[in-house]
Amino acid sequence: MIKKISPDKERAKSLFKMAVESEKSRKKIFSIFANDEDQTMLAQNYYEAIRQLILSLMLFDGFKTWGENAHRETINYLKKYKEFTTQEIAVLQDLRMRRNRGMYEGKFIRKPYLENNKEKLEMIIKKLKGISEGRLG
Repeated sequence: MIKKISPDKERAKSLFKMAVESEKSRKKIFSIFANDEDQTMLAQNYYEAIRQLILSLMLFDGFKTWGENAHRETINYLKKYKEFTTQEIAVLQDLRMRRNRGMYEGKFIRKPYLENNKEKLEMIIKKLKGISEGRLG
């Protein structure tokens, strides 16, 4: 569920900074690890960074999610931004489901998944950062 709240620019900035730090870590990890088990960790890192960036936008806009479907609704929030395509949102929902299977069912994300989606995820992150940087100053 998405709820209207007072915009919180300071929390939005903080989440943005956390996502940027997560990106730095991911780039280091990518250069070191290459097996399937590591791919799961990397995919989870992508997911958390993207989610933090979206939450940052939501806080700036004065919204937050909570409840059983909070993560799905967080991703769907991007529908409010013309910069994101239906395909990009679908990629993020797929990443969310894969991340959940890894976290809660112990299923590994295999290397081909990130090989096939890394560019898309990086482009989504770039768009999110661009929007955030423009709004957060």
